[in-house]
Amino acid sequence: MVKLTEYEQRMRDGEFGEFKQVAIQKIIEYAESLGAEELCEVSKATLYFGAHPYLESLGSEDYNEIFSKMYLCADKTIPMGEMEKGCFCQTCVAPCDQYVYEPLHLDRELFEKNREYLEITKKAGVSITGSCTPYLIGWIPLKGEHFVTTESSNVVMCNSVFGACGNSDGIEAAAWSAVCGRTPLWGNHTREARLGTVVFEIECPSETEIDWDIIGYTVGRKLPPHGVPVIDGAFKKPNLIKLKQCFAAMATTSGAEMCHIVDFTPEAPTREAALGGKKDAQVIKITQKDYDESLAMLCDKGENTVDFIALGCPHYTLEEIRDAALYIEGKKFAENVEFAIWTDYATREMAVQNGYCKMVEDAGGYILTSGCPLVIGSKYFGHAKGMATDGAKQAHYIRSEFTNPVYYGDKYACIDAAVAGKWLEGK
Repeated sequence: MVKLTEYEQRMRDGEFGEFKQVAIQKIIEYAESLGAEELCEVSKATLYFGAHPYLESLGSEDYNEIFSKMYLCADKTIPMGEMEKGCFCQTCVAPCDQYVYEPLHLDRELFEKNREYLEITKKAGVSITGSCTPYLIGWIPLKGEHFVTTESSNVVMCNSVFGACGNSDGIEAAAWSAVCGRTPLWGNHTREARLGTVVFEIECPSETEIDWDIIGYTVGRKLPPHGVPVIDGAFKKPNLIKLKQCFAAMATTSGAEMCHIVDFTPEAPTREAALGGKKDAQVIKITQKDYDESLAMLCDKGENTVDFIALGCPHYTLEEIRDAALYIEGKKFAENVEFAIWTDYATREMAVQNGYCKMVEDAGGYILTSGCPLVIGSKYFGHAKGMATDGAKQAHYIRSEFTNPVYYGDKYACIDAAVAGKWLEGK
């Protein structure tokens, strides 16, 4: 039985309305299924709201009904209430850019529906940001702060780097937590679950964003189920951009929710501290051979046609946009090539102010917001003859919807492919 505070009991009794009552009841049931004995307060949430295609399975145009049945998992329609006041909520990625739809091969109906749904949840207290990297725009839970999120890489980033506490709860559970401000005190919300279990000694390159992307992908491939990796060895310390890539890739090939990096992340001043004193932890070496195997899984062979390029998985920082734009400046993309850089719309506005958007647009591309090819789906890219991307997560998952060649490399290799209209091996 879950022990409730007075406030939580009053919420369960319906004192604060049915909207919150249903949400906290779901959280209590979730806690019971996990074996958690109490709840903890959630202060930050990112939420997978918008007109996502899977919501169409309900066959309803009434967003109150959609939210009630698809998010709250209720049997009836419950009038939309407000998110918990003490929990700052913002949106994760959406199935459409915030400003345009034509370049995505989408129709205006979806574009308007997405805006309509987001406006409804905005009135309920969810700020519209359209970001899979919320820590880049100020959503940063600090050490000991409890959060929920619908982005797997964000779980790893916030637990590992910021020392905040959160699990990969899923879309519905994150919504319940945002509504009632509570989540089960379980998993990464407790100290014991955060300790490392497997050491990965890095013996492969660790200089670039691609290197750390592949390190994350490889660690994930080799991580045992429910493992917590501890990265050690003679690696070059990463920056935030490299960690962003690493954690997105790691969460692609594994269920990792936390990753210690020795002498770098806050809970890993030493290997011993990261492991909680455990002496017999498994040690796995990440060699050049492992690196090359991962690269081969992500990048097809040959110099075939590439007419679709997507950069920004996870969403680009302003620094990354700048570097890409300056490399693009003065170039022209090949005929029929679709080129896009993905970011959140706050960062895009800064790119506009600095002239980076114009550089990309003059070459024939776009800087787009709020989503990515994976979230939007094959309507966006299914017609392409070949695709290139600089994100391991994108290159991995896109293959389930795309049978033509998929190429993976750094932003410069992808830009060169956009100019040439084909993948250039060795670039």
